[in-house]
Amino acid sequence: CPPTADAPAREEPPHVKFTLTVSFCDPSFYLPLATAADASAFDAICVADGLFWFDEIREKYPYTKDGERWWGPEMPFLDPWAVIPAMAAVTERIHFFTNVMKFPVRHPLLLAKSITTAAVLSGERVALGVGLSPWPEDYEVTGQPWRRRGARSAEMIEIIRKVSSGALVEHEGEFYSFPKLQIAPVPKAPIPIYVGGHAKEALRRAARIADGWISANVTSKELAPLVDEVVAFRRELGPEGAPFEVKGLAIDVHDLDGFRRLRDMGITDAVVWPWHFYGGNANDLAHRKDVVRRFSDEVIEVMRTEG
Repeated sequence: CPPTADAPAREEPPHVKFTLTVSFCDPSFYLPLATAADASAFDAICVADGLFWFDEIREKYPYTKDGERWWGPEMPFLDPWAVIPAMAAVTERIHFFTNVMKFPVRHPLLLAKSITTAAVLSGERVALGVGLSPWPEDYEVTGQPWRRRGARSAEMIEIIRKVSSGALVEHEGEFYSFPKLQIAPVPKAPIPIYVGGHAKEALRRAARIADGWISANVTSKELAPLVDEVVAFRRELGPEGAPFEVKGLAIDVHDLDGFRRLRDMGITDAVVWPWHFYGGNANDLAHRKDVVRRFSDEVIEVMRTEG
């Protein structure tokens, strides 16, 4: 029955996008998986960022219960701004973003040059997902300060947005300054920037200055309050009416009903590793490509028909 004049209309669940994460695999898999995803209903591909393996680290990894790294020194980590243009070159429509780039260990001007180049060559199909590396060692070996890395990250976002506009710009900030300069070419549209992290300050930073937030690998029960918090911060701190993506990977969600729950929770982009859902050998490329097609048919296409 239609709602009465006194009853508000029920809010329809948001359309959910789906992102395939292709990291942590044989480097020869990236391009074939990109073409498979491009031929399916996936909206985007995300890639992780890993710089160096340190034999000894002083800080615990924040996204495992025991604080230990779940990968070893031989885990392949491709440079995102090398592999994203390579994948873009063999695809036509799918988008790409970093999930997430270790941001404050890099210089914002050099990073802006790489990102704008990738955006132009890809036909404006790239976005930047940023986070704070948990390893002080990353900062030490790249000559960047560990302290106040969050505030520095916020200024870096400001700089990248300025420079990627293509205008002649200058900057005088707390951490960086440069004279009038510009780069070319640049994309016609602004490059979306997403902020990752679960700390309250990361959620606030995402809500205040970013185009979206990215969760780390958590359960759906752990994800729900984070979504509520970042959405509340966005209402409080963000620009009114501006779109905002909520990207999440729930490690306990594997089926259609689970992804419906993520949609109803407020996830606008579900990040998935579908070869972990169906069994089989995840180290077999043919299996991975088959799973991309199967997940697209059984989950993404069904949810598309639901709105």
